[in-house]
Amino acid sequence: MMCCTTLKAFHHQILRFTDLKATGIPAPAISSLRFLNPFFATHPSTSLRFHLGFQRLALSPVVMDAGGSGGGLFSVDPLERHAARGRGVITSMAAGNDVIILGTSKGWVIRYDFGVGDSQDLDFSGGRGGDQLVHRVFVDPRGSHCITTVLHAAGAETYYIHAKWARPRVLSRLKGLVVNAVAWNRQQITEGSTKEVILGTENGQLFEMAVDEVDKKEKHVKLLFELTELPEAIMGLQMETAALSNATRFYVMAVTPTRLYSFTGIGSLETVFASYSDRARRAQHFAWLSGAGIYHGDLNFGAQHSSTNGDENFVENKGLLDYSKLGEVGEANKPRSFAVSEFHFLVLIGNKVKVVNRISQQIVEDLKFDHTPESSKGIIGLCSDATAGLFYAFDENSIFQVSVHDESRDMWQFYLDMKEYATALAYCRNPIQRDQVYLVQADAAFSTRDYYRAASFYAKVNYIKSFEEISLKFVMADELDALRTFLLRRLDNLTKDDKCQVTMISMWAVELYLDKINRLLLEDDTGKVGNVASEANKTEYESIVLEFRAFLSDCKDVLDEATTMDLLERHGRIDELVFFAGLKEHYEIQGETRKALEVLQRPNVPIDLQYKFAPDLIMLDAYETVESWMVTNKLNPMKLIPAMMRYASEPHAKNETHEVIKYLEFCVHNLHNEDPGVHNLLLSLYAKQEDESALVRFLQFKFGRGRLNGPEFFYDPKYALRLCLKEKKMRACIHIYSMMSMHEEAVALALQVDAELAMAEADKVEDDEDLRKKLWLMIAKHVIEQEKGVKRENIRRAIAFLKETDGLLKIEDILPFFPDFALIDDFKEAICSSLEDYNKQIEQLKQEMNDATHGADNIRSDISALAQRYTVIDRDEECGVCKRKILTAGGAPRLARGYTSIGPMAPFYVFPCGHAFHAQCLIHHVTECTSETQTEYILGIQKKLSLLGEKATNDSSVSANDESITSMTPLDKLRSQLDDAIANECPFCGDLMIREISLPFVLPREAEEMTSWEIKPHITSQKILPMTI
Repeated sequence: MMCCTTLKAFHHQILRFTDLKATGIPAPAISSLRFLNPFFATHPSTSLRFHLGFQRLALSPVVMDAGGSGGGLFSVDPLERHAARGRGVITSMAAGNDVIILGTSKGWVIRYDFGVGDSQDLDFSGGRGGDQLVHRVFVDPRGSHCITTVLHAAGAETYYIHAKWARPRVLSRLKGLVVNAVAWNRQQITEGSTKEVILGTENGQLFEMAVDEVDKKEKHVKLLFELTELPEAIMGLQMETAALSNATRFYVMAVTPTRLYSFTGIGSLETVFASYSDRARRAQHFAWLSGAGIYHGDLNFGAQHSSTNGDENFVENKGLLDYSKLGEVGEANKPRSFAVSEFHFLVLIGNKVKVVNRISQQIVEDLKFDHTPESSKGIIGLCSDATAGLFYAFDENSIFQVSVHDESRDMWQFYLDMKEYATALAYCRNPIQRDQVYLVQADAAFSTRDYYRAASFYAKVNYIKSFEEISLKFVMADELDALRTFLLRRLDNLTKDDKCQVTMISMWAVELYLDKINRLLLEDDTGKVGNVASEANKTEYESIVLEFRAFLSDCKDVLDEATTMDLLERHGRIDELVFFAGLKEHYEIQGETRKALEVLQRPNVPIDLQYKFAPDLIMLDAYETVESWMVTNKLNPMKLIPAMMRYASEPHAKNETHEVIKYLEFCVHNLHNEDPGVHNLLLSLYAKQEDESALVRFLQFKFGRGRLNGPEFFYDPKYALRLCLKEKKMRACIHIYSMMSMHEEAVALALQVDAELAMAEADKVEDDEDLRKKLWLMIAKHVIEQEKGVKRENIRRAIAFLKETDGLLKIEDILPFFPDFALIDDFKEAICSSLEDYNKQIEQLKQEMNDATHGADNIRSDISALAQRYTVIDRDEECGVCKRKILTAGGAPRLARGYTSIGPMAPFYVFPCGHAFHAQCLIHHVTECTSETQTEYILGIQKKLSLLGEKATNDSSVSANDESITSMTPLDKLRSQLDDAIANECPFCGDLMIREISLPFVLPREAEEMTSWEIKPHITSQKILPMTI
């Protein structure tokens, strides 16, 4: 007799195995999975992707932190703003080969080809009204083929479009089907053909399709597979192919919201999926009630086992349950019937039904039945309902239902007794059960002296054995390395909420690392026998140091800072102390300044440590620190300013060399540093010194000399002025005032220091005579008011001061500064000299007035002569525009507005060059060739002349008027303005003709006339005569 469990039991087992929440298996416990059955189910999933080159499916993320620093591995940059272009909102997107396809809520698909910098908007609405939502878009890896599903009120439409097409094509055979996923044949697809493409739909169907760009329609659409047992939407598809000698192997994976399916086979896709259509109810286990016992095993139809004769064999884990294990069973009382559940056999022996665990082959239960008095023989037989998962027993009159209630709840214990620890963990229901499995493994490893493996398992025990008990076990065994491993593994299993325990364990691990390093150093000093041992010890030492540094980097946030640094210092681990200080960004330096500086100057030490240590180092030994800074050229002085300010705030001896000033002078003069902060700090330190000379030299030094359009100094002059005023550095303030062009303030402050300095400042003003005179008056007033000698001597001193001004000041300028009772005799000589100068100036002004009067008379005579000018015109003289004679009355053009005719002749203009023009012709010519603004101006004057309506009695070109322009009539003024506008120069000899060079031969207004000159070919029909050879 043989009995098999069917598909439902199979699904129960697989789902239970892969549901990590239900089984309690942590994600890192599973590193890879092999899919041997097409109905393999996993976590709920909505998408599936292949990553080429990897053969393992990692279920847990791996994060590596080397303790380094730097920029991020990834960056984000906007690619395309407003990508939907007002076509609605983006509902789906796909990309391939630098091509991005977007679907929108209004039925539009936008294609961006960033390889060629092109884009295309495609309307998929098909002229339908209402909402046209693009459900999904798919593009092949080459970026040539695109499949799109659009949802609308009438249903769903699926389209195909090629990159070369301007309009999409409807896939009519897929009408009404919602396509959720597409798998491209990436190995065989070409630009012109999609080859085999698999489509997954919302109702759980898989279709095969192929489209050629030339045919512009689908070649075929075939139904490959349909989920019947658990119909769900296909949410993700991937396909890979492998070329064999004469065939192709396909491997397809599909996911639904609750399961993952895989299909594989050789041949066509239709052949591959057809082989799965008969696998809907495969068994997984079997059992045979034979004479010797119950022969049972597992069925693995995906295995590649073969028997000796070449036949395939899919039976695994075969076994024989001897009847002797079922109790005292005689020949007359052997099992008569049995049934198989997922983990148990139900065996009918006599009139009793015993439940035997299939794994441990132990009897776990005897079933009791409530028989009726009419049933004298007891249970007759057993049967099972594989679909419903129920079992039935019957006697002569009754049927009994045997239900299964969580039969896997004790399986972890059975597997644990059999030392199948991984399977036991898979069936654990709670942390206590898992702890027992880990504890058994740990004790077994500890008993075999495999301490490192035992430490890894002990670290996972959280409830049934205390941390202290496990730690003491390793201490008693004097296995400190294993204890360190236990602590590190325990840290990995703790959460951030266990802050106290994490810190304590981390500090203990630090001590164990330091102890291990010291033991290795002692072993190296004692010199073990042989060079090989010494080399091995050195390698182990370097490895443990690197591991310790990685541990410090990983646990820097949970380690107690003070305790850690104290441990490192007491163990003499200076390098690790510096490393940890860099991680914590906080440092404490105690003594050994020179040694600390040597460590900081090492090439592998980050430069940031120099800045962090600087405040403490400079306070301990300023000379050594500054010397170290000066030899380290890559330092940024701006980042050392806090340390320098801390040093500068401390009192120093009068004759002591100021180390910060020395370093700043080195930066400014040797390194040519241009940071304003550095210059301002040096200036502030100079200002605090008693001697002002260094400050003045610094202010006068031009640091930016030789640079084009660059500043001469880099400090803040306003800050420098405030600081110098506060420190009462007057000479420095005078220089800053002068540099800021505040000469009045500079002279006023200089007069408080030295009059000679004030005079020098006044002489610096060269381009402003009034300001220079004002400054010298300030100095004069100060000199006169400050002199306290005899009055006559004061006057002589003032007269001598006037001579120093080089004639800029006169005696009358300084007289107001003298008292009112001063005698004029004292100023007699100076006053006389001043009066003589004034007389000379008066005579000079008279001469200039006479010259101006004579010039005015000459101009007046020229004006009178200009009014009498005339020219002689030949009787045959022609107008330069119309070519008519100027002096002929017949056929003359109409009179210009505002002009008076001279007898039968029209008004005209004659220029000194000899050209003559009728007035109206000249106006017409000028308005055509001049600008629009000037033309409007001329026409406006003509309009005003017409409105006045007055006619002149004499021609303006013949008569002369001696009256002033103020006596001219409005008509005469307008005529004068018109003359200036049109007759300022000859239009043929002046600028007007020069400007015409840039004008085209044919003006825009003459385009119609130019068109009339076009030669159009005369089209006639030609008769082709045959030629006979």
